[in-house]
Amino acid sequence: MTMLELDGITTRYGELTAVDNVSLRVETGELFCLLGPSGCGKSTILRTVAGFETPAAGRVSIGGTDVTDRPPHERDCSIVFQDWALFPDKSVLANVAFGLKMQGVGKTERRERARERLELVEIAEYADAAPAALSGGQKQRVALARSLTVDPDLLLLDEPLSNLDRRLRETMQLELTDIHDRLETTMVYVTHDQNEAFTLADRMGVMNDGRLVQVGEPATVYDDPRNRFVESFLGSTNFLSCRVAGAGDRPMLETPLGVRFRAPIDGADLAVDESVVVSLRPERLTVEHPTTGSRSEPTAVEDGGADTVTVTGTVTETIHRGSDVRIRLSVGDADLFVEEPVATGLTVAAGDRLALRWSPGEAVYFDTAGERCR
Repeated sequence: MTMLELDGITTRYGELTAVDNVSLRVETGELFCLLGPSGCGKSTILRTVAGFETPAAGRVSIGGTDVTDRPPHERDCSIVFQDWALFPDKSVLANVAFGLKMQGVGKTERRERARERLELVEIAEYADAAPAALSGGQKQRVALARSLTVDPDLLLLDEPLSNLDRRLRETMQLELTDIHDRLETTMVYVTHDQNEAFTLADRMGVMNDGRLVQVGEPATVYDDPRNRFVESFLGSTNFLSCRVAGAGDRPMLETPLGVRFRAPIDGADLAVDESVVVSLRPERLTVEHPTTGSRSEPTAVEDGGADTVTVTGTVTETIHRGSDVRIRLSVGDADLFVEEPVATGLTVAAGDRLALRWSPGEAVYFDTAGERCR
């Protein structure tokens, strides 16, 4: 069953279109992440669903009911904000029970239900404390408990962990996933953090400039990006601007690395001398010290068989990042980087020569408009 449906939602602030014709379905019990850079419209979608913004066009349905014109208190949803929004003059328990009080629930029942939710988020011992006495992580747990206490059909979370340090944020992500699994509450979670979205989401939607660019399971969106924006936003990659040297099936691409290879894409719509951008994810590149007597010039198989591209570059920089080392190399007229786990024991320094290999089948290709070539 579909819990949330957006049908052609457009939301404007004056002449600024913050959300542009967005359609989306979120299924019952799903944890759905809206992911995108700051200002892309993801929080505006959440506020439109909650009823804090009125769309200029389109329809919002929750649980099969059209709520587009209903005020926030008539929608069976609750929202957790980035800044917690706790009442400073109320105890933790009173903050969590506040929504039930507004619903007319009796004092005894609302206090019992509030304590249950505080136990769920493992902060029941602070029930009588004031919010000012809590840490950031504890305040976030209170805000989450308050939203869960009213048992909403739909829980909206607007970057709720962004004010926490990395370790606590990662801990809260796992706890939120556990809470979701136990309660099976439908959640829509807004974030700009790719790692957070991959940790939490059953499915995700990537947004850019007010539009919903791609929707799918996290692994699918990462491995099969629809356009260059999605590829660039979901992690780090190397982009190479290549020239089409031969069109047709498996077009020949001339790279700035000093090597040509056949790309496993349909080149029927590509013309000779047209540009194709190739994305090489660092985890799909193999790097090693050249063996004694090995060829140092770039090589590639240029027929229809299984092909591997091999180039040799000069290390320009190494950046140690804890469990891995980012190695930057100058290869031909381009700069590339790879990320090598420290555990492999590869020792490199600036000025070293390294062999770099990849399979064209593991690269991703985009046309001049940034759309995926297949």
